Amino acid sequence: MPVPPWGTGVAPPGVDAPDLASPGTAPPAPASPTPVPPAPAPRAPAAEDAAVAVAAALLRRTFPPHGVTGEAAWSVGGRGPVEIDAGDERAVQAACGVMHVHGRAGGAPRPLTADYVSTVTGVLAAQGATACLLARLRGRPGLRARTSLAQGALLSVGQYLAAATAPDADADPDADACGLATLTTADGARVEIETLDPLAWSGFWRRLGVDARTAGRGWGPFQRRFGTAVCPLPEELRAALGRAPLRAVAGAAAESGVALAEVPGTTAAPGLVPWTLAPTGHRSALLPGQRRHEPPSDAGGLPLSGFRVVESTRRVQGPLAGHVLRLLGADVVRIEPPGGDPLRGLPPMAGGCSARFSALNAGKTVTEADLTTARGREAVRELAAGADAFVHNWAPGKADAYGLDADGLHAVRPGLVYASASGFGDALGARPPIGTDYLAQVHGGLAAALRPAGEPPAPSLMTVTDVLGGLVLAQAVLAGLTVRERTGHGCRAQSSLLSAAALIPRPPGRVALAPLELPLPTADGLLCLGAHARAHPSEVAYAVGARDADSVPGRLRAGGTREWLERLREAGLPSVPVCTDLAELAADPAFARAVVAPDASVRHARPARPWDFEEAAG
Repeated sequence: MPVPPWGTGVAPPGVDAPDLASPGTAPPAPASPTPVPPAPAPRAPAAEDAAVAVAAALLRRTFPPHGVTGEAAWSVGGRGPVEIDAGDERAVQAACGVMHVHGRAGGAPRPLTADYVSTVTGVLAAQGATACLLARLRGRPGLRARTSLAQGALLSVGQYLAAATAPDADADPDADACGLATLTTADGARVEIETLDPLAWSGFWRRLGVDARTAGRGWGPFQRRFGTAVCPLPEELRAALGRAPLRAVAGAAAESGVALAEVPGTTAAPGLVPWTLAPTGHRSALLPGQRRHEPPSDAGGLPLSGFRVVESTRRVQGPLAGHVLRLLGADVVRIEPPGGDPLRGLPPMAGGCSARFSALNAGKTVTEADLTTARGREAVRELAAGADAFVHNWAPGKADAYGLDADGLHAVRPGLVYASASGFGDALGARPPIGTDYLAQVHGGLAAALRPAGEPPAPSLMTVTDVLGGLVLAQAVLAGLTVRERTGHGCRAQSSLLSAAALIPRPPGRVALAPLELPLPTADGLLCLGAHARAHPSEVAYAVGARDADSVPGRLRAGGTREWLERLREAGLPSVPVCTDLAELAADPAFARAVVAPDASVRHARPARPWDFEEAAG
């Protein structure tokens, strides 16, 4: 697609970018600021406007007003390399599997009612632009980065795509199940509980009158919900909690060590910036822009070739940050405990490793170290001494306990970008609840914002803040590297799942969906109307031969999806099929340039690199 005039980092007119002004320490001003280009003339809104606004806001934060925004060449499209007829937020949610994964818990594809894919894509655009600038600061020719809503959608379902295409995908015990994890008390409160400790889980249910065997049957699906997006809890558990008032449930949670949060009906976002960046007094012994490492042999011409990142991360948020930095060309070294990360054995398996784990960690160099020992901690220091960035998402207090905090690692690598991620930062006080995706959705206003009016608020079991949190963490690393390359100073970057949740734009109230805004059943599948079609229901009715807009759903059941999509295309109402099986994407010719099929090195399908890089004109 043509590069839009705002592709250098300026939000298009009429689009409100989030206010990301930081109350924290600003990075040092560069010596020679580059002016920001003027805004282009007004134009009609585009499908990708929300993504452009998010990207522009993040780039203004990465490069403050006195900085270098104008040097970052980037653009955002809708469909990108995916050959579908429509490419707005709702269409790519449908075609790329987001509706399918989000809707698993309810038994059918459902749309997320906030601009989640646009937000993911906006962060990807900012990452591409920042990486291009970093390459330029190291003397490489100017690059332009392109991404799209479709590529952002595919990245957000990468783990689920891997699991669906693993050789033993059918081994998933919850493959055909449904059910949310949100529970309702006797007095009508909707609550979310969280723990990673099976003893705490058992103790919580015991206090509510549930025997250990029954509670144990719920532990497996409860823990697997992060990978399966469903939580088929035994009905005995739902009934037991439904007999207790909120006060008794909260008491049982407190006594057993289980985190509990009441699910609010508000969509309000917390007032947080996506990351903070604090320069240190340490200065690298190398001059800004000086090459630290030779690029890895498979990095090609990618913008982060020559950068090295060391990560000690777990679950999704931290590993995904390292994953996207590797996709940008960085050499990523992953530290795992002796014997390897336990999640390597999480079914379904692909080539001897968990497909979900592989989706986030394939291609990284792995070294094992026991951080509870002096020898293991010294190994981390040695790795950090040769790195450009160190990334972790350890539990609060672990860095200090290990002696591997920012001051400790800056002592061995003064120019290091030390990046840490958490669930809530300090937003919920000195003793926050366990930092997991679903509690972040609750506290971040997403339980209501992502579901339409008329549907009870509940977190999506698709890991929306884990993915977005990993992307925001990666952008914080890139922002820190930019400061380091221009000034020679190391810095500390911090982000959280909650700060990532705050980035998603949402209306002040819950969104009401008309019937034609939902996936529409046909004789052999589902289709989703594109943006123009949804805005002109009478034209849709005429195109499919229905009496009126209310008759469209019934009419569509009389024909096949492909037939109706062709009619709608001919009528100038481009629409898309709704993905109901992620495994089919790897074999679909429309996704040939966006999804990499399983091969000898990686035994599951995966999203292709979500950026295209080319030399910038001039």
